[in-house]
Formats: sequence, structure tokens, C-alpha cells
Amino acid sequence: MEKVYNWLDIIQEALLPPTCILCGNPGFNSLDICETCHVRLPRNNVCCYRCAEIFASPIVAPTLCGRCLSETPSFDETHAPFIHQDEIRHLITGLKFGAQFKNARLLGNLLADHVGKAAEKPDCIIPVPLHKARYHERGFNQALEIARTVSKSLGIPVDYASCGRHKDTPHQTGLSAKKRRQNLRRAFSVQNSIQAQHIAIIDDVMTTGSTANALATELKKAGASRVDVWVCARA
Repeated sequence: MEKVYNWLDIIQEALLPPTCILCGNPGFNSLDICETCHVRLPRNNVCCYRCAEIFASPIVAPTLCGRCLSETPSFDETHAPFIHQDEIRHLITGLKFGAQFKNARLLGNLLADHVGKAAEKPDCIIPVPLHKARYHERGFNQALEIARTVSKSLGIPVDYASCGRHKDTPHQTGLSAKKRRQNLRRAFSVQNSIQAQHIAIIDDVMTTGSTANALATELKKAGASRVDVWVCARA
């Protein structure tokens, strides 16, 4: 079956060659982004290894930020290859509010390329679930769309049925970290038995880590021993 998919990919690339979403030039490495735009993407290379908070100064070894030192989150490690600004913000906004699914494919491939090299492979990936009211409003879950591409690229199963979001939290934009945590208290639940011991949560962007922390807390209560967070960008 894998050979069939490989041939389908080859045929699709021949008929519809990759084109840069950002500038319209030919893509490279089978991605919908050109090499020039790819180089310009704002990378999050200097950050806390647990929550990916961006550091202002260079570091020489894996380091924790002050927040993670004072209050350890429920997740163990975060991989956020990009900073939520410029081209990356444009791609995420276009997906989230404009239903640009080609952006999800590109973001998923960029994330997969990073974690495939830098992260330990988990048993499964779980996209951050949307409340049913938000899902009906938007029509899709952007985290799931990104997770599908990551799953296909790295051969990791997606578990989209075990967790649910039963509290329709308001938009978190502009809220303090404390208010975000209050909004997300008991927002998630594990609906099915979790067999995986190592799980990676997938989302588009992390701001304070409150959403990932709330979900990781429930996953660990359900029996997971390690929960990492894979996000496209850190704000």
C-alpha cells in the first residue's frame, strides 16, 4: 500500500507541482513553500525545553524558563519550531479563520520535519479537541488537520476519539495566563481508555501553555506516563 501512495504522490506532484503559498514561486522539497520564503520563516531556536518560551539571550544547554522552574506543567517537553509572527502567523491565521487547508498541509509538513529530527517518537498524537459548538461554527478542527499531515509523514497514529472538550471556553486572545488557566479548568476529559504511554499533543500555536497543560493533566490522570507538546509556533 505504501508503494501505491508513493506513486500517487509522484503523479500528483507531476500534475500539480508544489507552489509557494506565500509568494507563488515554485516550491521546493515537495513543499508548498519556496526556498527563499522557507529561509525567512521566524525560527524559535532559543527557548525553554519544557514550554518553548522564547529566550531573549542565547543558551548553551537545555534550560528551563522561570515559569517552569516555579510551577512545573503537566507536559514534559514542547517542540515549537517557529515563532508566531510574520509568515507563520499568516499561515496559521489563513487556516484557522479562512479554512485554507493547504496551509494545514504545509504547517504539518514543517512541524513533522522538525519533530522527526528533534523529538522522541510517541505512541500516538492527539490533536487538541474543539468543543462541538466551536466545531460547528468553524466546520473543522485546525489541530486535527495539521495532525493528519504529521501522522502521514511520520507514521504515527492519530487518536481523535479519546479526548473531548466539554467546556466551551471563550476566545483566549488578550487574556492573562491566570485567566486562561481558570477558563480551562475541567475543560477537557478523557472519554476512552488510554493505552498509549507516550503521547504528543498537537496544536497550531502555544501562547501561555494553559490549553496544553489542561489536556496533559487529564491524559496523565488517565494513565499516560509522558506527554509532549508539538505546536507549529510559540507566541
